[in-house]
Amino acid sequence: MQKEMLAPAAVLVLWTFVMLTWLATSRLPALKRMGGLADAKPGGRGQDLEGVIPPQINWKSHNYTHLLEQPTLFYAVSIIIALTGATKIDVVLAWGYAGLRIIHSLWQALVNTIPVRLTLFVVSTGLLLALAIRAAENTLLP
Repeated sequence: MQKEMLAPAAVLVLWTFVMLTWLATSRLPALKRMGGLADAKPGGRGQDLEGVIPPQINWKSHNYTHLLEQPTLFYAVSIIIALTGATKIDVVLAWGYAGLRIIHSLWQALVNTIPVRLTLFVVSTGLLLALAIRAAENTLLP
């Protein structure tokens, strides 16, 4: 079960690179249409592009940032559970979390209405909480 427990985490890592590529391939042409990076202020950051390039382009960046936040907890609990003994339920929860985060990415990058995005976030967070509890049980209880 250990390998099966790590597969959803590996898929989510790869998905994060998909979002990075999508971000770059949408943002760089938008910047080029605005005159390129030559006039960019020194030390500028992605957030400086808010209100400068279309919001739909920035949505990919927002999601990429999100994939580097809460999923870091997912990677940790996935490793803890894999090392301490994953069950089939743990694996199903992990795939559920990874799948919902991918759906969340697509929704945020393409549609970005808050009620659906929030629902996806809340449900995936619930799955992550269940995994965190499992990781704690595996390490704290005899």
